[in-house]
Amino acid sequence: MVENETQGAAPVKKKKKRKKKRYLLKLCAVAFAVFCVHAFLNAPLFDIRSITVENNAYYTSEQIIALTGVAPGENIFRISMREVRRKLLADPYILSVKMKRRLPGDLLVRVVERGEAAFVSDRGEFVIIDENGLVLRRTKTAPLLTELGNLKPIEAEAGRPLVAEENAALTDTLDLLKKVKNAELYFKKVDISNIIIRAYVFDRLVCEGTPAHLSDNLDDLKKILLDLKEQGIERGTVKVGGDRYIAWQPLSE
Repeated sequence: MVENETQGAAPVKKKKKRKKKRYLLKLCAVAFAVFCVHAFLNAPLFDIRSITVENNAYYTSEQIIALTGVAPGENIFRISMREVRRKLLADPYILSVKMKRRLPGDLLVRVVERGEAAFVSDRGEFVIIDENGLVLRRTKTAPLLTELGNLKPIEAEAGRPLVAEENAALTDTLDLLKKVKNAELYFKKVDISNIIIRAYVFDRLVCEGTPAHLSDNLDDLKKILLDLKEQGIERGTVKVGGDRYIAWQPLSE
């Protein structure tokens, strides 16, 4: 009986050894496959050779590439797309970013930029804002944009909304400027007020009214301003009220 028990144990041990060998072979095969994939993805074939920037207007392509922090020669799979987006979106001018790897070695960066809409003077500098009041930058050079007069900034930090004492009037005026742009008109300066604003077409040609009245009468206002332009008139006041009221008052000598 003892001899039979010994003979029955041998096949069990052999089966365990075969299973162990198969497990090791599978493990080696997986490790080898991982090594091959890693080696393939890190091959020079996937080094970045070009970075293509699309839809940029304010920044040059070279400036956008510098903001990404990515350089040619880096492996296209090693860069963190999330980190690159974070770096770009940290700039106030960048509204949104889309990125795509175009194998084997091209990185596509498509941006949407915020546009400059107006500026306000603050402590000897000019604060440039977008159409929603976000501060884009500060400069010592007066820009060719609509100036917002009679505005007293409280906070004017790049990348954050402009905060002023006249915040409600500022919001109404910015909404007006959006509509003015869509109507293909331009005011060189807008003196902000809680009631009546003065929007300058030229230094001595002014439109007066509430932001709401000016917005509601832009079509008629545009016709009058075009008529004045054809006549070469650059002085006077266009008063705008409710119920499509518009009155032209020439500037007396």
